[in-house]
Amino acid sequence: MSTLIKGIAWNHSRAFPPLVATAQRYEELHPDTRIQWEKRSLDEFGHQPIDQMVGAYDLIIIDHPWAEFCFQKHLVLDLKPHLNPEQWRDLETNSIGKSFTSYYYQDKLMAVPIDAATPSASYRQDLLQRHSISLPDNWDQLVLLADQKKALMPAFGADLFLNWSMLVEALEGDLVVDKDQICKPEIGRQSMELLKRLSEPMPDQIYDANPIQVAEWMTQTDEIFYCPFAYSYNNYCRESFCGNRKLSYAPLVTLHGNTPLRSIIGGTGIAISSQCKETQPALDYALFTGSREVQSGIYSLAGGQPSRRDSWRDLQDNPLYGGFYQDAFSDQERALIRPRYSGYVPLQSEGGIPLQQYLKDEISLQVAWDSLNQSYRKSRSL
Repeated sequence: MSTLIKGIAWNHSRAFPPLVATAQRYEELHPDTRIQWEKRSLDEFGHQPIDQMVGAYDLIIIDHPWAEFCFQKHLVLDLKPHLNPEQWRDLETNSIGKSFTSYYYQDKLMAVPIDAATPSASYRQDLLQRHSISLPDNWDQLVLLADQKKALMPAFGADLFLNWSMLVEALEGDLVVDKDQICKPEIGRQSMELLKRLSEPMPDQIYDANPIQVAEWMTQTDEIFYCPFAYSYNNYCRESFCGNRKLSYAPLVTLHGNTPLRSIIGGTGIAISSQCKETQPALDYALFTGSREVQSGIYSLAGGQPSRRDSWRDLQDNPLYGGFYQDAFSDQERALIRPRYSGYVPLQSEGGIPLQQYLKDEISLQVAWDSLNQSYRKSRSL
């Protein structure tokens, strides 16, 4: 009788097909094991509480901000005791940027990293060339491009909150250091004002748009030339995926005074439910999916975006990927880890609401700041 291992992923070509492909190959190599993947939306992936899934699934595709929540409630296995020194060293040494470190929290490992992404700038090279427009290098040039209605950003609540967080970090605003206020007040408000100025010429549709929808918008129409920061998707650099309207990627612009922007890392890992009955084959499959051979091969060919630095290097000269792994590399290496305290995840959604309201002139700067801090203090009490 074969062992059945069930997993829950998220719904995009970067996420689901690569897991189906690796599961199929793993089953061929291990005929006594069956891996069955299901999927949910991107928003559910980011914000649906993990405790709603641990009883139904053995493998959970997870994001690193869930770390303290999961360990406090004993929802997922600490993988550290289950890895031998060679396995640990391989993941720690060969993961790009902070992909591995993001899942290592209070001396426990929540997941095996398999996917890496962080906001980078994306653009339509054909449109920029056709209209003799140069890529912006700094914030002022970005605002000018937005004023020409050639640039937009995703401003779905959680994405807007993360974009604001990126600016706070760049301006050294001490994000979530103080438990009573989310960051230095003057820096928090300045970051809101920067986003408001940038968003003024942009259509209201941005407030319902996540990075996937922006990428679809840019590759299905010729309306938008440039997006300054959205989570990267190598799929949209492939002609086989989106035709001639493919995207290219570039490093983030600098802020005033050439302050470098460092975006907030995303990506995914495979966590093992604390209720999983077959932990050894579950872990073996996770490590198989996170190995260099699979990440550089089956996983990426099926649309995945590897978490391994060596796989990014393996793929950077491959024309199939349209230069993605070379162009997005520097931002991925420099990306920052999000907070991982237990109540943080709901803050990403709730904190985006006053930011949206301020950008849309529905509330004042001070009201937005006060509301954001109220949501932050609430998150610290969860």
